Amino acid sequence: MKMKQYKEKIMKGVFLAAACTSILAVILICVFLFLNGLPAIGKIGPAEFLAGERWMPKNGLFGIFPMILGSLYITAGAIIVGVPIGIFTAVFMAKFCNKKLYKILKPAVELLAGIPSVVYGFFGMVVMVPMIRNIFGGNGNSILTASLLLGIMILPTIIGVSESAIRAVPDHYYEGALALGASHERSVFFTVLPAAKSGILAGVVLGIGRAIGETMAVVMVAGNQARMPMELYKGVRTLTANIVLEMGYATDLHREALIATAVVLFVFILLINLSFSALKHKEEF
Repeated sequence: MKMKQYKEKIMKGVFLAAACTSILAVILICVFLFLNGLPAIGKIGPAEFLAGERWMPKNGLFGIFPMILGSLYITAGAIIVGVPIGIFTAVFMAKFCNKKLYKILKPAVELLAGIPSVVYGFFGMVVMVPMIRNIFGGNGNSILTASLLLGIMILPTIIGVSESAIRAVPDHYYEGALALGASHERSVFFTVLPAAKSGILAGVVLGIGRAIGETMAVVMVAGNQARMPMELYKGVRTLTANIVLEMGYATDLHREALIATAVVLFVFILLINLSFSALKHKEEF
């Protein structure tokens, strides 16, 4: 008995150390970003930095508003493409798919999750960019192409989490709906799906985080033009792409401005997570 208690104390210490390490890592990242980024925002001016429409570091212009809009537009497009497809696929796999087909679909979805971003980007550059160019004109490197590609990339996250949430709903929800005379489809969509709403929303939030933080694939298909986004068929630059493209040679205020850009991106992701927590808390009460 003493040996068992001793082992439990050791494992409790291990788990506590792991949790503290994770928290410490987040704190260190926050400290680094804010200590290095906030002074740059102060030097440039918050209004000029956040609302400025021109990014020309050589001329001392550090406006990231075009990149903010670019990130929001591409993320919104990815949500429009990926969320409906992901949720319906999860519903199909959890409640409508037969076992033989499920054995094919499940590994396929997991394989999508394991494909590196650069491979997605290469696929977008070789296949999707020419396709968009032939259908809509322009050079193909555009908001539309990046949105479609990111919509595909967030599918595994949304499908995996949503399917788990749907399967976690107790069977008596579904059986009760059937007993009241509802069809299989109505039982799934009007009883099981609402009960799994919290888990599905978590999958959507994770997908949004993946979309807004994606870099390599976006760099390869979005055009990377630091200008105000006007049309879906025009190129644009995101916050992540701006950091990656210029950090290698940036110095002094330019480098600090890029770190400040990372601060803005970090705040966006933080707001998304806080919004999800608020929605979840509201549902519980």
